[in-house]
Order: sequence, then C-alpha cells, then structure tokens
Amino acid sequence: MENRHKKALILLNNSAGTGKAGLNTWLIIKKIAEKGYEPIVYPILPGTDLVSENILFAYEGEVDLVLCSGGDGTLNHVVQGLMGLRAKPRLAYLPAGSTNDFARTLGIPSDFDKALDMATQDQTFRYDVGRLNGRCFNYVAAFGAFSAVSYATDQQLKNILGHAAYIVSAVSDLYENMRYSRRIRIEADDFVLEDDYIFGVVCNSAYVAGFSVFKDMDVRLDDGKMEILLIKTPKTAADLQGILNAVQRGTTDDPFLTFRHISNARFLSESSIAWTVDGEYGGSFKETEIRIEQQAVSIMRC
Repeated sequence: MENRHKKALILLNNSAGTGKAGLNTWLIIKKIAEKGYEPIVYPILPGTDLVSENILFAYEGEVDLVLCSGGDGTLNHVVQGLMGLRAKPRLAYLPAGSTNDFARTLGIPSDFDKALDMATQDQTFRYDVGRLNGRCFNYVAAFGAFSAVSYATDQQLKNILGHAAYIVSAVSDLYENMRYSRRIRIEADDFVLEDDYIFGVVCNSAYVAGFSVFKDMDVRLDDGKMEILLIKTPKTAADLQGILNAVQRGTTDDPFLTFRHISNARFLSESSIAWTVDGEYGGSFKETEIRIEQQAVSIMRC
C-alpha cells in the first residue's frame, strides 16, 4: 500500500441529471484510493449547509484534488468555491447532468468509466473562468428568449427525458419567448453596440443547451477571452427564419447576428435583465459587468 499523504475531496450531487451520481460512489472511492489519495466524501445537499462552497472553504489548504460528480450547475458551484480559495487544488469532473455542455467541450467522456479514468490521470488543463457581477461561470452567461429554459425546466422532467426536456419546455413557451426584446447598450473591449436584442450569450464552450452553437468558430478555453453572440430583435417572419437558419448552421452570416471575442463587457438597460449562469438563475440587473479571468482553474483532462 502506498504512503497516503495526498487527499481528495469528493463531492456528489445525486439530484443532477438522471440522479445516478451517487450510485458510483464505491467505484470513485476505489479508484481515488488506488491512485494514492485519501478520499473524503460529501454529498451535495442544496438548501442545507452541505453545499460545495461551504465544504470547500472548510477544507481549504487540506486537499490536493477536488472531484465532483453532477451536472453543469454542480460544477458551477464547485468552481465558485474554488475561486474563493487562496490556493486552488486541481479539479476533476465526472459529468452526470442532462446535457453536460462544458464537459463535451473539454473532451470529458459521457461514459462513466472513461471519465473516471481521465479524472484520475496526471494531465491537467487550465481554463478561463468568467465573472458576472462577481459570480463565477464556467461556460455560459445568457439573457433573453429561451435563456431561462435550463433552470426553469422541471428537474423530474429532466431526469426522465434528459436533453429532450429542454426542447419540450422551449416549445411550450415559444410564443412568450419570441416576444422578448430589450434595448441594451453593450460596452466591450474595443466596441460599443446599442440595439433591441432578443437574446445574448457570453460563452466559453462549443455547446449551449446541448446544441453546437459555435461549432465553426474559433473557440478557445484558455486565451483570456470568451465569445459573445447577440441576436437583434427580428422585425418580420423572414428575419426570424434567417436567424434560425444561421444558428442551426453554426454561423453568424446574418445581419441580425453579432459575434465577437471579448475579455470584458458591460450591459446597460433601463429595465432589469434576467441572466442564466451555467444553467442556473444568475440574477436580474440593469447593469451587468462581465470579466474573464484567464486560466483560473486547473482541471484533469487528457
């Protein structure tokens, strides 16, 4: 038996996705122990003191690795906790959510055994983390039509249908979503825009809500920049169809679409804008500041 001087904090969210994260607890502990870590296991229980941020703070400076199993929202809270630590341990992620957009972008397999093998290797990758009015996000901050689908969709429906649940929810609220429009001024690195927008997203991922939105664009996770996509409010049915066609193709060759790389941005509106952050409600603001912290987190990835 190896001399166990390293410690791994294992955080499990059994309510994420299909609710199977906790079923693999023994396999996770066994693998971690075989790699020479002393495993420390906690369930994540929203609504109690056992949330990721509290647990990470309690073990600050005592662990070398943090392994979390859950969905994109689970990862968001773990990273929020990590960003509050002076010395950040390495992060490992076992995706167990409904869509796992960020895991797909990172190349983390959806297959549990393969993901666990990757999580316990020695290769790491440092990626950028965004902050929206101080709150951290790994891969997406969005406002406007359909942006609330990820956190508004019933968890039981997501457990049953997976990604299809988001489509069901989006279609059921289609009329209300398409009526969304806000006059917004965007002040970013080297440009200023002001128009009526139906949707906007700041993203560090090739996938959003299971769709490959930026598949043909230059998306890097460690360059100190994220991608911003803005969709102006369509005036006619033809305008809307052109927007939908461009988004489905994964291109921005439509006059109603704006795509840029940014390291910071301010969004100003006379009325409050509700934001979605990594699939969860991120607050509602008249003034929103987004900043990117380059290579802020080190995650296990082959």
